[in-house]
Amino acid sequence: MRIHSRWLAAAGVLIAALALGDGTPRQPEASGRPELEYLKVVNRAAPPRDPQLLFLLMAQYANAGRQREGAEFLSSLTQEFAPRLTDGQKSLYLAATALLRAQAAAEVSLLSRIQWVRETVAMLEEAKQLSHGEIFVVRWISGVVRAQLPGFFGQRSSALEDLQWCLEHADTAPHPGWLREVHYRLDALRGGGEKPADRPITLVTPYGEDPSTGHSFSARRIAEVVPGRVFALSGFEFTEYYFVVSDDARELIGIDAGTRPDSARSAYEALRAAFPALPPLTTVLVTHAHWDHIGGHRYFASLEPKPRFIARSNYAEEIEVDLKAPRAYLKQFFGERFDIEELRSFKPDATVERQTQLRLGGTRVELIPIEGGETRDGLFISLPDLGVLFVGDFIMPYLGAPFVEEGDLEGLLKAIDIVAQKNPRHLLHGHEPLTRLFNSAAMLADMKSHLAWLREQVSAAIRNGIDRAALQQANLIPPQLLASDPATQMAYLVMRENVINRLYDQNAGYWQPDLQGVDYLSRADRGSALVDYLGLSERELALAAQKMIDHGKHELAASLLDSVRDRFPESAALARLQRLAYLKLKEKYQDTNPFKFIIYSSRAGGES
Repeated sequence: MRIHSRWLAAAGVLIAALALGDGTPRQPEASGRPELEYLKVVNRAAPPRDPQLLFLLMAQYANAGRQREGAEFLSSLTQEFAPRLTDGQKSLYLAATALLRAQAAAEVSLLSRIQWVRETVAMLEEAKQLSHGEIFVVRWISGVVRAQLPGFFGQRSSALEDLQWCLEHADTAPHPGWLREVHYRLDALRGGGEKPADRPITLVTPYGEDPSTGHSFSARRIAEVVPGRVFALSGFEFTEYYFVVSDDARELIGIDAGTRPDSARSAYEALRAAFPALPPLTTVLVTHAHWDHIGGHRYFASLEPKPRFIARSNYAEEIEVDLKAPRAYLKQFFGERFDIEELRSFKPDATVERQTQLRLGGTRVELIPIEGGETRDGLFISLPDLGVLFVGDFIMPYLGAPFVEEGDLEGLLKAIDIVAQKNPRHLLHGHEPLTRLFNSAAMLADMKSHLAWLREQVSAAIRNGIDRAALQQANLIPPQLLASDPATQMAYLVMRENVINRLYDQNAGYWQPDLQGVDYLSRADRGSALVDYLGLSERELALAAQKMIDHGKHELAASLLDSVRDRFPESAALARLQRLAYLKLKEKYQDTNPFKFIIYSSRAGGES
């Protein structure tokens, strides 16, 4: 049996190192994790048609330190759904449950622990048998779990076999990021590699980070979306590059200009090397004037012949917003090489104010201005004869960059109507995760009603003086969402937090009902309250932070440690815990919130 890799592409299982040690139980607490509560509701409703929702639930339990609770929850679902599950689906449930059981072994009494582990290994073996050893994620979990068991369980050879199988069948993995843990565990089994203590989290994301060049969302690749006609270049930097060969094969049309001239050059030269017979670049169409979509324009403008740039007529207004952004954030996203001054020199050769029809090398192109979503200067680029629609970042989940004042939910909902009316075969966004997540006009049309429902809930909450934190914890789920396609359920999870934040920011003012914004207390002031007035010592603060991390309260731990680190600048213990808190946050959000992933990674000091 073979499970299509698309089903698992966003699963991003957040598996922490197995705790098979001291048997210290973890205190069960109220969740405080709306993502976990959402995934519990979705998974409880019916067997998920998309396994990623099951594995994301497992991931949230693991990251929260609630493995035993999670194993019991998944076991109950397996029993309830058993008559409706195929053997392949049963194997996925068993593997996910077994992983959580293995991580929960420390909570089992020493007298019962050996039997607990043996039962867990038996579950892994059953999962492999049910899947005929052909489902990548089942073999991956089996290999990772077995690799961490003490030698007297005799699982080393089975671990090697499973992990080696994963390497040999890497093409069936959800994405290359899953091989990170495979290589690490194989190195450890063979006597090399890092010590487990050096890797407090597990990353299976395809994201890449480089201080000089910034963040990328996937490994480098060039895909032919429409063979010989439409090319997508991913992983060269923060954003995607698209190129279209015209109908007469005499012109190449670019979509957006990237973040930096050096990355634009790298991507364009890679395309030329892969397809040397491509015609010259004659036109670059700009979906919106954000940093990462025009920052590389100078490289393309240096080509001979010089291509013509076309953008929205209000592009300059968006650039003014861009130029006001905090510079520290931009370096974290786009790398040290990014120069915001590149934006000042961008000036298109032609602009679009209303819906416009063009013929470029015989290719029919429709340019459709939109007024909402991420920016006010959005431009849909439709190639109706090829069934392709380039939509830029109109449905960026943050409704604009989270560090500038922009974004328009009403405009987003209207733009979805345009996508639904066009109903393209290929819906191409400005970033690979967006193309993967918001993958069809039908799914976006379904999402529209759920987002409209969420808007009304947030508006009512603001009128009733409910603070933002309480609104986030409310686990708002539209009444009809559980009947939606799994793709919609996943997309809503990614959107929900950010829509709440943006609407609250735009409508509640800066004096919040919980008094945030009324005062101007800093984190240093809060640190003073803890140290100078409550008299907490370095050791007491470290113990509190460790307890928060153990209970999955990673945001709380990070906030506490940020408040007191300046008071104990030489404390190795507090520094270690601060890094751990941010690493756990990075792990938590690696497949649902890439911008948080970037910020937390920067605070933690890079990859682990």
